[in-house]
Parts: sequence; C-alpha cells; structure tokens
Amino acid sequence: MNQREPNPFDKQGRAARSRDEFNGNEYQNMAFHPRNVILFLVLIGITALFLSLSAAFVYTRVQSDLPPIKLPPLFLFNTVILLGSSATMVWAKRMYLADNTVNYQRALIATMVLSVLFMIAQIFAWRSLFSQEIFINTDNSASYLYVISGLHFAHVIAGLPFLGLFLWRARKQMVEPVSVLVYFSDPEKRLKLRLLTIYWHFLDGLWIYLVLFFYLNYWIR
Repeated sequence: MNQREPNPFDKQGRAARSRDEFNGNEYQNMAFHPRNVILFLVLIGITALFLSLSAAFVYTRVQSDLPPIKLPPLFLFNTVILLGSSATMVWAKRMYLADNTVNYQRALIATMVLSVLFMIAQIFAWRSLFSQEIFINTDNSASYLYVISGLHFAHVIAGLPFLGLFLWRARKQMVEPVSVLVYFSDPEKRLKLRLLTIYWHFLDGLWIYLVLFFYLNYWIR
C-alpha cells in the first residue's frame, strides 16, 4: 500500500500559519505582551502616587486644622472636556477597526483638540484660584491642590506626543489603498492604539476621582 510522502511545503505552510496565529494571539492577549505589562506597571505607579498624595493631603489638613479649598467651577468644566476626549478615543478605535480612514483621523484630531482645550481651561482654573489669593505657598492645602492637579496636567501633556504620532503616521501612510490596507492590518498599531485608549481613559477616571476627592474634602469637614 503506497503511503503519501509528506509535503515539506505543507509543513512550512502550517508552521507559518502557527507563527501568525501565535503573533496574533500575543497582540490580542492583554496579559503577556511586554507593552501591556509596561503600561500596567505605569498605571499602578501613577495610582500609587496620587493615592499617596491624597492621603498626605488629608493627614496634613487634619493635623494642621487647615480650611479646605473650594474648587473653581472650571474644574467641573474640565471634567466634561476629558470625558469628551475619552469618547473621541473610543470613536478613533472603532473607526480603526472599521477601516474608516477619514473618521479615524478626525477622531484623533478631535482628541488632540479637546486635550489642548483641557490644558487651556486648567490654566484659567488656576488663575481663578490666584484671583482668590490662593497660591501654592498659601498653605499646605493649597500646595497639595496645585501639586496634584499639576501632576495630572503633566500626564496629559505626556500623552499628547503619542496622539500626534498616531495622527502623523495616519496622514503619512494612508495615501493609497494598499498603504491603507497595510496600516489597518498591522497588529502592532492596533495594540498601541488600544494601550493609548486605556491610558486616556485612565487619565479621565483619575481626574474624576481628584475632583470628587477635593469636593468631598470641602463639604465633609
């Protein structure tokens, strides 16, 4: 009985498909890819930093019997802006998965515009505090308020270059159908966009926590 000899090309094809499936799973699995681990550690570090500052703020205010500071209304307005930037990041991710070139770029631009608007409004929020003669050296409560809100401001600035890089690459590479197909089918870009979206949602959630924290400290004395 004749046996069919194994085809080396079949083995190579199966091996290539296995490598492709492995790489795809690696990018899809949030637990094992090094970029996921790095972002996870970064977010843990940021969370620990702000929780420590929050605890130090409460301890210092209670020990020194300092009056709480009422946040200007612009802090609430900034919350709405950041929620809008989260929505546009979700929009960008959906347009990427839908291979919608125009709306994908529009969503990235909208996120950048809202982020810049947040920073401008935050500067005016600090100026509102200045008008009330509340400066960083007024007392420990004011110092913590400026330091905590300033650190969040810095983390928003840190995310802008990545947004700009995504937009620049999209405009540079999405010039013809083939390049658009290559761009949208790149699993590494999909992973990076997902991580950037997670980072942006984290910043928004962190800001909501900070605003609620300072408002509660004002009303619960």
